[in-house]
Amino acid sequence: MTSLSPALKQATPVVVDRALGSWIYGTDGRDYLDFTTGIGVTSTGHCHPKVVAAAREQVGKIIHAQYTTVMHKPLLELTEKLGEVLPTGLDSVFYATSGSEAVEAAIRLARMATGRPNIVVFQGGFHGRTVAAASMTTAGTRFSAGFAPLMAGVHMSAFPYAYRYGWDEDVAVAFALQELDYLLQTRTAPNDTAAFLIEPALGDGGYLPTPPAFMEGLRERADTHGIQLIFDEVQAGVGRTGRFWGHQYSAATPDILVTAKGIASGFPISAIAASTETMSKAWPGSQGGTYGGNAVSAAAGVATLEVVKEEGLVENSRLRGEQLQVGLKEIQDRCPAIGDVRGRGLMQGIEFSREDGTPDGVMAAAVQQATVDQGLLTLTCGPAGNVIRLIPALVVTPEEISTGLERFEAAVAAVVGAVTATSGG
Repeated sequence: MTSLSPALKQATPVVVDRALGSWIYGTDGRDYLDFTTGIGVTSTGHCHPKVVAAAREQVGKIIHAQYTTVMHKPLLELTEKLGEVLPTGLDSVFYATSGSEAVEAAIRLARMATGRPNIVVFQGGFHGRTVAAASMTTAGTRFSAGFAPLMAGVHMSAFPYAYRYGWDEDVAVAFALQELDYLLQTRTAPNDTAAFLIEPALGDGGYLPTPPAFMEGLRERADTHGIQLIFDEVQAGVGRTGRFWGHQYSAATPDILVTAKGIASGFPISAIAASTETMSKAWPGSQGGTYGGNAVSAAAGVATLEVVKEEGLVENSRLRGEQLQVGLKEIQDRCPAIGDVRGRGLMQGIEFSREDGTPDGVMAAAVQQATVDQGLLTLTCGPAGNVIRLIPALVVTPEEISTGLERFEAAVAAVVGAVTATSGG
């Protein structure tokens, strides 16, 4: 009997029968409040009627029109819609299929545009699982171990992870920028450095918002040295953080922006955006791909961007994110095992720590499993697996946030109670 690879590990035992909005309905007859959204993908909720209708209509016209062979209307429409929300000056777009593919396209472009070999990434970043993307991923060794050698020319610098260091944010930012300057003096000279690559909020690395001052420090150094600044908005973009782009909490703007995940509500499509001047420096034949810019995915992307705008989902993300964080901090006050609560918009992280401040991945894993029992779907992240991430759909309601908080606290109470009983407390 054929089965799925044993290397694939399911975060929950749920088998989906159908889904709608913020809810997944399992074949077990239970209803689950989905605070995973396919790892931040189903931005407009499951099966939004407008997205479904757009995809159905497109399937009846043409499913796959390879866009370097024949052009199709959905991709032209998606490009126009993206142009309404992209940072000023990023007026040229290349489409791919996955986030990893888009990240690699961004790196290829930066190297060609600058004629330089090296890339600087930041500790805790996640950029994908393909070889080049995994070479730039430092969110955990599981993403890059076992298939060395990896891509050369990658250098890692410190990320201002204030909670881990036990510092305030300003001190952490000053330290991380100082370490970057030292890296440029000791490991990769500025005139050998093609790009800085960073997420505006770390994803798998622990759901850590990147401080605005750090983003601005990167922009200053990129301008000084002629280095391309690449923002990996694969997870933080399209309203996830309560701004359309995660980097918009700072004054910094990218030279190259990478987007995927929430841009098409679950249909696979990704893109990089840059200025026409930068994009024109890509070598002929360096951009392409069989499935990039798929017609059905593009149609879903157009509908997604329309829904995000028409239904005010960026603002809803901000408001519901504030509600969620307030509730999580109240739970933290009642549970010493929660060391930190952080996030922006509907991208919230809860870090579990032991009394001595070290990461408690066992506790986080137990709570994540306990949320399933409570009818709430969550995920873990972080190098030690000790952060639970909550990623509701942008359409989530105040009532659903309240329900999610109640179910999360019930899961925490069940695990903490079990631990206390086991330890004899």
